[in-house]
Amino acid sequence: MTHPETGTSLDMSSAPAKRAAYALLQAQAASLFAGERDWLANLAQFAALIYNALPGLNWAGFYLARNEELILGPFQGKVACVRIPFSRGVCGACARTLEIQLVPDVHAFAGHIACDAASRSELVLPVLVDGQLRAVFDLDSPLPARFDGDDAQGLSAALALLVQATDWDTRPENKA
Repeated sequence: MTHPETGTSLDMSSAPAKRAAYALLQAQAASLFAGERDWLANLAQFAALIYNALPGLNWAGFYLARNEELILGPFQGKVACVRIPFSRGVCGACARTLEIQLVPDVHAFAGHIACDAASRSELVLPVLVDGQLRAVFDLDSPLPARFDGDDAQGLSAALALLVQATDWDTRPENKA
């Protein structure tokens, strides 16, 4: 991750340094959301922030929950799978269980969907609004075991800021 003002790399080699880097990322996210509550704009900005701030990613983005299916939302990276049933893949497992999925080796995950053959590890977090699944946030890496508990915790905190800063009921499918 690079410091937003100096452009120098932040130390992510230790747990305390990584937590400090995620604290900075959360401050950047809060700044992005200041004065903007539109769900589409906030999801797009968040995906861009994470993709550009975290090293070792080849994809970062959202899949929006629609009934028992996830549909591609704002993302950064190569083209992706457009629809994922809750019954398949790491994203589907996250949507189905509402639990963070931290997968050090996607090839060992039964039912993994390979949107990009270069991906080796994956972290997927549920986006819950008032207890309801609205989306999952998916991160892929070409590096094995790229993600750990500190990544999950730091991104969960950043997603909490997103949820709080966003007007979710303005999505087109929620309008009468």
